[in-house]
Amino acid sequence: MDLAQIFVDLDAQPWADREHAYGSADDVPGQLRALAGDDADEAEEALSELYGNVVHQGSVYEATAHTVPYLARLAAAGSRPADLLLLLGSIAESEDERSDTPGACRAAVTAQLPLILPLIEAADTLVRQAAVWAAARTGAAEQVLPALRRCWEGELDPLVRAEVLAGSVWLDPAGAGEFEKAVLGETDGGGTGVAAGAVQLAALLACLDAELPWTSVHHDAVVSLLPVRPLAEGRFDEEQAEPFRYVVEGLLERDTDEAREAAFALVEAGLRHPEADARGEAVWAAEHACQVSRAAAPRLAGALTTLLGDPSSVSAALSVVDQLGPHATRAVPALMAIATEEGDLADRALAALVATAPEQAAPLLAADLSRRPRALDAAAKLSPGSRTGEARAGDPDPFPYTPELLDAVRARLADSDIAWNESIHLGLVLAGWGHRAAPAVPDLLAALDRYPFVVLRTLPAVCPPEERAGAVAALRAADLTGQSPADVGSALHRLVGEGETGVTGALLAAVVEALAAGGRDVADAARLAGELGGGPETAALLVPHLRAALSDTARGDAARRTARSASESARGSSGDGRTNPRLDSDTQIARALWQLTGSADEAVPIIAGVLEDADGEWTRWPNVRAARAAGALGERGRPLVPLLERKLAHPDRAAAAALALLAVDPAGQDRGRLADTALTSAETDADPFTALDVLRAVGTRNLTDDQLRRLTGLAERDALVFIPGFPYAPAVADARFRDEARALLRTALGTAVE
Repeated sequence: MDLAQIFVDLDAQPWADREHAYGSADDVPGQLRALAGDDADEAEEALSELYGNVVHQGSVYEATAHTVPYLARLAAAGSRPADLLLLLGSIAESEDERSDTPGACRAAVTAQLPLILPLIEAADTLVRQAAVWAAARTGAAEQVLPALRRCWEGELDPLVRAEVLAGSVWLDPAGAGEFEKAVLGETDGGGTGVAAGAVQLAALLACLDAELPWTSVHHDAVVSLLPVRPLAEGRFDEEQAEPFRYVVEGLLERDTDEAREAAFALVEAGLRHPEADARGEAVWAAEHACQVSRAAAPRLAGALTTLLGDPSSVSAALSVVDQLGPHATRAVPALMAIATEEGDLADRALAALVATAPEQAAPLLAADLSRRPRALDAAAKLSPGSRTGEARAGDPDPFPYTPELLDAVRARLADSDIAWNESIHLGLVLAGWGHRAAPAVPDLLAALDRYPFVVLRTLPAVCPPEERAGAVAALRAADLTGQSPADVGSALHRLVGEGETGVTGALLAAVVEALAAGGRDVADAARLAGELGGGPETAALLVPHLRAALSDTARGDAARRTARSASESARGSSGDGRTNPRLDSDTQIARALWQLTGSADEAVPIIAGVLEDADGEWTRWPNVRAARAAGALGERGRPLVPLLERKLAHPDRAAAAALALLAVDPAGQDRGRLADTALTSAETDADPFTALDVLRAVGTRNLTDDQLRRLTGLAERDALVFIPGFPYAPAVADARFRDEARALLRTALGTAVE
């Protein structure tokens, strides 16, 4: 097949009218031709561009299916066959097809099997392996399995044999049993040593994927192969690149006591293995287990703690100690011993100690603050200022205050050359202490010219009432050119509230300046404007500037309010392709207008427009913030009900919408439906904490038996509930969720739920 045959109809295709990840596919013909060209660098670049365009991060598009025939023809003609077969396999296995014809891309690859299957017999080993993998990914068992069976009978290369075995089970899981003889050692797997091991590992993974019973034979086989990562090198299934972790993950996903015990026993055996590389793989698997299974930390804490005393394993073990939650307490003596030493390991040990035993970590951090950046970072994360969103019961206490640590922080602030991150972390630690850190006020003011970003955020938190006038005077006298006017205004507001007229004037001027500046400062300025209050005079000054800071679309939505209802106005929104920050600033302006005027007339259509336009895949947080703004309006936000109800179909924004619906239309809502929506949001790890807020608002005594069963499952199941955006270890976040869920159950059932 020459190039003329390969590209015979290439230019006749309407590429410009087809879409790939970056828009029009009019660049695809040039990339395909470059693949077949003589310039190796251009061909490599074209391959990279095609991966980005037609199978972008695993997603496939309308143009992808039309690209497939040319890729298959090029591979069959010997033009970069291994590379193109891998690209074809990636297209075939995609589960994220973004076109109007679901399944078209996999069908397109399947249609090219007459060109792909003969390459299973190619002279080049890598081509044979890639052809096996790509063919199996089509799922076309009837066409592909016979070819794989023929290959298994005659193939000698261990990687190709491993790929054949994996592909056969991918296509026919019920046939996995025939490969168990490779696990049992009844055949040599096509070689000895690493060669036999690669095939045996593939057979073990196949048994796992086929959900065959996991026995002591499988356990012993995995342990005998450790370390197993080298045996998977050269395989094409990226999910199995860490095979030991893959096995543990697969067993835990079975969600039975027997499978969990098998997983933990395997991890413990790996942690006790004589080879350091094997122990490293086991630690990696243990970390994953602690992130997904509530039973993992108590079971594995002892074995992981033991590794802290092993010089060859301590580095790996430190990476997982902070995942143990309260079960890490047994590691405290070992962590303290390591933390008193020198170097990065000591810093990492102290960081783990900060999360596990902060009272014991504080003196060690004070003694060597300048050389413990990881530990300082961990201490800063305990500060309320490090968290986004609203405070919740059970938020961790700030890092413990000690006079020695305060002195150490003050000494660091006096340094004129500390790193940006360190300055922020120092400020967060101080802010967490509140007025106990008042002795640092002079140090903060002295550092204002060097670290203004940090000082503006920290000073109001630590400054006692008797020193606030001096702090305000210092801020007003300072040259804060280049700092956000909203940051300056917020600092002044937090220091004086509704204080002296001169300061209030400076506050208002800062807000007006930030609103006029545009960009990301607008949302912060609008938030501050809403907090200022101040009566009709303040509103008269700020409202025109808030309106002017709206996006063109939001201004249009507000202007139409007199002609239509909010929901109708939103459906008529022109939509200007607002970015997420622009959507957020419009939402915050709507809230400020409501707070300043007491009228929802402007806020409702603006929020409606945001809810209408924030309809894309990556607009979770603009939807959540708009829903919260809607809820803040109370029943005056009732016109937003139709738009909020549309959000219930999206788990990542459904809980926030349900909570808003209960606020804006409490009498008109089906509370049972909203409770179901909230539970689904928690069960899918979309927005678990807000889901609990919804259940609390619905009233736990109003939950049905099935809903209580589902809530009990969330509280008592083995799988951790994952909290998106939570800044702590998954086990810590899950423990807080579990405590709140159990508290709700106690209220509902009137019994002790431990």
